[in-house]
Amino acid sequence: MLVVPGTTLAALQRAPLLDPVDQRILLCHALGITRTALITQSDRALTDAEAAGVSALLQRRLAGEPVAYIVGRREFYGLDFQVGPGVLIPRPETELLVELALERLPPRGRVLDMGTGSGAIAVAIAHARPDAQVTALDVSPDALAIARRNAERHGVTVHFQHSDWFTAVAQGTFDLIVSNPPYIAAGDRHLSEGDLRFEPPGALTDHADGLSALRTIIEGAPAHLVAGGWLLMEHGYDQSAAVQALLSSRSYAGVQSWHDLAGIARVTGGRASAPGEG
Repeated sequence: MLVVPGTTLAALQRAPLLDPVDQRILLCHALGITRTALITQSDRALTDAEAAGVSALLQRRLAGEPVAYIVGRREFYGLDFQVGPGVLIPRPETELLVELALERLPPRGRVLDMGTGSGAIAVAIAHARPDAQVTALDVSPDALAIARRNAERHGVTVHFQHSDWFTAVAQGTFDLIVSNPPYIAAGDRHLSEGDLRFEPPGALTDHADGLSALRTIIEGAPAHLVAGGWLLMEHGYDQSAAVQALLSSRSYAGVQSWHDLAGIARVTGGRASAPGEG
């Protein structure tokens, strides 16, 4: 046992066993208290059951399990999302994709989120723009179940469909298509490090060169975009040049990349060419 009965919250916080932020989140979760209570109840001594519960969660984190999976939730774009081992954990850098999408989505616009996972991108867009018609696709039934619960949780309307990329929307057209597809190349060392070890491989890697899913989206999107409609995709830290080249080869207009808060080119996109534009 990591934590013995009778240990106070103050003592635990003075001698953190994990990253202090992770430990605070796990303590609050195990004890069912808020961050404020963690401070105001600093003299609280843990009971036998509480010490055992805290120790169990700390052990899981020490074994590498992501905090988001342990507590079953992660904040994204100011909203609380249910997550689990069947979906990718939403990350702050993906909020850039949402911001860019909202800037380009016309009134009552139709938006398609491909590979929705937890539904974070689709739900965030629908929450910020209730007028939008949001469709979200995923090949994983388990992911779609979590995404639907997240949409219900936030009271938004998203049309979820089980689909291998564009197959379920063969006749659909949209003003905007967004995606955070699997883009890590097979064999990349990051797949065996940190939280990625626990996340679904199919949401992380294409089991190829890291660009195959992006190629599929880029090649298929023009048939589903209105003239001038945007395609926006998240990708790896070193893939912006390759993604720009793929978009340009398919005659998208206005091809460009945008940087996240860390200064990394994180999202690349372009517009479906209008007649006479190329």
